[in-house]
Amino acid sequence: MPLADKISPAPREVRLAGALTALPGLTLMVMAVMLLIGGLTGRTSLGNSNVYAEAGFYAVLGIGVLFCAGGLLFGQTWARSPSVVVALTLAGVGWYTAGPSGFPVLGVPIIVVGLAVVVLLFRRPSRAWVLDLRDGETEEEAAERDGAEGRAARRGQDESQGT
Repeated sequence: MPLADKISPAPREVRLAGALTALPGLTLMVMAVMLLIGGLTGRTSLGNSNVYAEAGFYAVLGIGVLFCAGGLLFGQTWARSPSVVVALTLAGVGWYTAGPSGFPVLGVPIIVVGLAVVVLLFRRPSRAWVLDLRDGETEEEAAERDGAEGRAARRGQDESQGT
């Protein structure tokens, strides 16, 4: 069994989506650090209190996005929905950057990353993972079987039995 499968029970598509989701989180953290450095050195046109607040906002947002990316990388099903929201927001930012802002060289790659995450999280292996699909079972049957509550209950039973 490959090391990646031992670390994360998620399919390759989900782990790749997690890695791509980390990119905007890292970008937000870099922005926060740059703003903080600008505020500390006085190289900003804004007042220092505004720069620190903005840096804090980007840092909190970046930590949240990185938390979702880590959730996907380590196979946590809760991370799928917020990561889809991040990806759709990223695609919108890319569209605005490419179109109205006039920077298609920057905007198009942003759109591609956002849409790639959405596609990866809605591919069949990703849906089967999040639904805990069994052999020969349809997605509808898995959803009716027990959904998230059933997975949480089974996980609790497995942990109490030590497996």
